[in-house]
Amino acid sequence: MIIFNDFHVFMIGEKRFDVKTFENISFDPVQCRQELARFNALLSSKTNLFEKKDLLPLFRECTHLRALLGTFNPSISDIDKIAYEYDLFGDFVCDFVVGDSENNAYCFIEFEDATKRSVFSKCQRPTSEWGRRFEKGFSQIVDWAYKLDDMKQTKEFENRFGSRTISSHSVLVAGRDSYITSSDQHRLHWRKTFVTVNSQTVSCITYDKLLNDMYKYMKRYPDTHGLGT
Repeated sequence: MIIFNDFHVFMIGEKRFDVKTFENISFDPVQCRQELARFNALLSSKTNLFEKKDLLPLFRECTHLRALLGTFNPSISDIDKIAYEYDLFGDFVCDFVVGDSENNAYCFIEFEDATKRSVFSKCQRPTSEWGRRFEKGFSQIVDWAYKLDDMKQTKEFENRFGSRTISSHSVLVAGRDSYITSSDQHRLHWRKTFVTVNSQTVSCITYDKLLNDMYKYMKRYPDTHGLGT
């Protein structure tokens, strides 16, 4: 069951912003499995997928699938808050945010395209370059971290997240496994393991990896409706 909250308004200087608040959600594993099947079908239907045309619309519709994105933050144990196109204090917008209000833990998610050049791009040198979409998405996450850190001791921050201290984690999803060579897979793994933003790692994964991790997580819930794991 999902309860939709109203917009609220806040001011920064002379600017007025209408902000989407979080939706309350009670995670339903049965519904999530149905939505996960839709995600699987989408990835199987074609190799190239686009953020705005294919991926964001599906996750906006599939609220429990969207909630599952929060599991990338290990501090989240009970998902009860979700939001999409979430405004960060008038400067930046997150594709999705998932939270655990009791533990003051939140996961901030950025989607990019899933195409041949999304994560790596061939160039004149032997080693490929990082793709523009990937770097664009990672730069947005850097800006989110800056803004959250800048605003964390304000009343507005506390009004949004219920505390002036939160456990945050960011996820960047881009590309497909089939387009990434084994050597570039090592580079991607190294980057998500050792490159930190405000002392925190960023989960940089493909959509295939996202699907696989989601299926693994859902194994903790008994499948009583024959929907598979």
